[in-house]
Amino acid sequence: MTTERDDHDDFDDGQPEAGAGRLRIDKWLWFGRFFKTRSLAAKVCNGGVVRCSGSLVTKAHHAVKPGDVLTFPQGRHIRVVKVLALGSRRGPAEEARALYEDLSPPAAETAMDVPSRPQSAGRPSKRDRRALERLKAEE
Repeated sequence: MTTERDDHDDFDDGQPEAGAGRLRIDKWLWFGRFFKTRSLAAKVCNGGVVRCSGSLVTKAHHAVKPGDVLTFPQGRHIRVVKVLALGSRRGPAEEARALYEDLSPPAAETAMDVPSRPQSAGRPSKRDRRALERLKAEE
């Protein structure tokens, strides 16, 4: 005796299949470990700063597919990544790196990236002073 569920191969248990057609952009960014939580990924997507293949994304439910190019800010850098696979879970970093190809150029460290001392930190130590002198000598 067969049940109705056995007759249908397209039974959806709510989990995306690896290699399925489309996936929500916030979920994919979280699976790819670009953001620590899915709600942070959704907040960035809803903020209107993410682009998918050149078009602006304003909703976290926007669907991505393999071949799409995503552009979004992450910290002080702009990331450009190409979606290679969709993934089925938020796995380890090696699994996450297999989901995308990084197209953004390597970020050169600028003077703005060097941490600065707060004004109220008091007198710099000998170590801080020498580091500052080395930085000034490089310029």
